[in-house]
Amino acid sequence: MTHSDDSEIEKPLDPATERVRRKLVRLLAVSIGIMLIAVMAVLSAVVYKVSSGSGGARPQPGAELAIAIPPGADILETSLDGDRALLRIRTATGMRLLLVSLSDGSILATYALSDG
Repeated sequence: MTHSDDSEIEKPLDPATERVRRKLVRLLAVSIGIMLIAVMAVLSAVVYKVSSGSGGARPQPGAELAIAIPPGADILETSLDGDRALLRIRTATGMRLLLVSLSDGSILATYALSDG
């Protein structure tokens, strides 16, 4: 053998260094496995969101939606904002604003209007 062949041959590691190397390889494998699981979770969440559509359950176009306003109230104005509506109504006790969810017809908030 020549001198260059002798320098390319690797000597075996001492037992302590070999244990450290094995631990590092095991740590690397575990880290790569956790990263792959995390990437798969993120990708599946993105696919789920895209396939389920945006927002919650919306009524079908032309579907009738019941909104519970106080008896004897008159609706004076309406305003739409995405899946919510703001109704200005006149009741026997005065003017009120009702914030209504258009997905299920529930009243999200009631605001009493005063003169003062």
